[in-house]
Amino acid sequence: MTLVTTTDALARFCAGSADSPYVTVDTEFLRERTYYAQLCLVQLARPGEGEENAILIDALAEGLSLEPLYALFRNRAVTKVFHAARQDLEIFATAAGVLPEPFFDTQVAAMVCGYGDQVGYETLVRQIARAGIDKSSRFTDWSRRPLSEAQKAYALADVTHLRRIYEVLAKRLEATGRAAWVEEELAVLTDPATYRSDPADAWMRIKTRSNAPRFIAALRELARLRETLAIARDVPRNRILKDDALLELAANRPRTPEDLGKSRLLLREARRGEIAEGILAAIAAAEAVRVQDVPRPPEPPARRAGAEALGELLRVLLKARAEVEGVAQRLIASSADLDRIASEEAPEVPAMAGWRFELFGRDALRLKRGEIALSADGSSVRVVELAPAEPPRLRAGEAS
Repeated sequence: MTLVTTTDALARFCAGSADSPYVTVDTEFLRERTYYAQLCLVQLARPGEGEENAILIDALAEGLSLEPLYALFRNRAVTKVFHAARQDLEIFATAAGVLPEPFFDTQVAAMVCGYGDQVGYETLVRQIARAGIDKSSRFTDWSRRPLSEAQKAYALADVTHLRRIYEVLAKRLEATGRAAWVEEELAVLTDPATYRSDPADAWMRIKTRSNAPRFIAALRELARLRETLAIARDVPRNRILKDDALLELAANRPRTPEDLGKSRLLLREARRGEIAEGILAAIAAAEAVRVQDVPRPPEPPARRAGAEALGELLRVLLKARAEVEGVAQRLIASSADLDRIASEEAPEVPAMAGWRFELFGRDALRLKRGEIALSADGSSVRVVELAPAEPPRLRAGEAS
């Protein structure tokens, strides 16, 4: 197993991969102690069973530049294959502003090919590559050096088995004509905007039961403060303020250092210095905002009469369609999407466009309009066309 620690060695492997139809990629990183993921290892493999066709890149090696890897990412003649790639891509997008093109995610492809919702890599290794994975190094500290042979073997398996998985799934997508479905899904992951974080929007990730304007104004400013400080210090958000402390502050809105001292949930380091000053400034800024300028959390859709029962029928239809077509239900429509279809006149959800509409959305609307019904046929469910209702007949002597 080759552990690459120099830029020259990495450049040679990447140059030798430029003529390959694809390379498989994975990463090992730590995120427990930092805001941004700390990249520790990159695994890379190209077609071919020989040891020379797979490497481990020590991202912590002194003097090593990942630019040869990024050049390979930009090479549109080589498909970059990942499994469940969002966190991997976020690392490259935030650290270097680069995203691989073209790109393939075997988890998404497996969902299209009927392997279930968010199928794990180990499952695909077992079912497609007919192999097993030694999981003993799964929860290891990838920042420690030297790496053990067990760690290296575990990490390398994440890209060597991926070659077989990719080849099988790509062939199946081609045979079924569903490659475009996968490309549609991956568009979000290859959009740089997916990985941009605006501290002004950080409050929207926090679950709260109150929509009171003053509470929301304080929550927004406090969340902005926490995000800004966490980014500047490169520490996890909860090292600045935990969610429950943030909610307590937004509710009580302390005005003085003495008020801060009464908080039950503030960490000790948040009661003084930069964080304490920031909290008081955030509260003051929130108080200065006009009530009409305070953003409001999105309102849940109003439930129309019969929406709950219709939602259950839509779930039956979705399950039946997913089983027949061999596509993961979650990829077609989420539970929230089904509730919106049942409740809203013109729901703007993914199931109402593209291949999802052809597969499920059109019949979901027809079921909602009473144009079709569902019938149990043994252990399966089938769609039954309903004849349009005839207008009432006029009796003799009645005017139309």
